[in-house]
Amino acid sequence: MNFSNSASQAKENAAAYVKLLMDLLGDRDPFEVQAQQFATLQAEIAGIDDATLRRPEKPGKWSIMQVIQHLADSEVVYRYRMRKILAQPTPEIQGYDQDLWAANLKYNEMDLSEALEIIRVLRVANLKMLRGLNDTQLERYGMHNERGPESIRRILQMIAAHDILHLNQIRRIKKTHGIG
Repeated sequence: MNFSNSASQAKENAAAYVKLLMDLLGDRDPFEVQAQQFATLQAEIAGIDDATLRRPEKPGKWSIMQVIQHLADSEVVYRYRMRKILAQPTPEIQGYDQDLWAANLKYNEMDLSEALEIIRVLRVANLKMLRGLNDTQLERYGMHNERGPESIRRILQMIAAHDILHLNQIRRIKKTHGIG
C-alpha cells in the first residue's frame, strides 16, 4: 500500500488518508502497536550501512534515514497536538508539509542515533501520557486544519497506523535496495 500524502492535496485527500490509516491498523490495539514500534524499527534497520540508509528509494522518494527522522519529528508533533488538546478547549491543529520538513530540515543528513533516541524517549513519554487518560480526555478534540475534528483517541489510532505505514515503507525501500 503506497499513499503519497502531499501537502498540496492534503485537504482533498484527508478522508482517504484517514481511511487508509484505519484500514492499516484494523483491529490491532493501538497501544500495543505503538509499544512495539521502536523495537521493530531497530530490527528493520539493523546491519544496514549508512550509505544505504541515506539512499532514496528512487529519485524524488525518501531514504530510510528520512523516514526515521520523519518518525522522530512525528513524535514531537503528535505530542504537541495532544497536549494542546488536553490543555485548551477545541484548539486549532495545524498540518505541515512533511516533504518541506524533510528537505529544508535536511533529514537525510541527520544523525541516526539521535533520531532513534528522540523516537525512543518521546514514544515512552507519549504512551505514558496516553495510558493515563480517561475516556473523557480521550474524546477531547482539536480542529485539524485539513481533517476537521480530531480526538485524542483518533490521534492514538493514527499514530499506530502511521507507524505501520512507515515500517512498510522502510521494508519497501529495503527491497528496492536488495535487502531482506
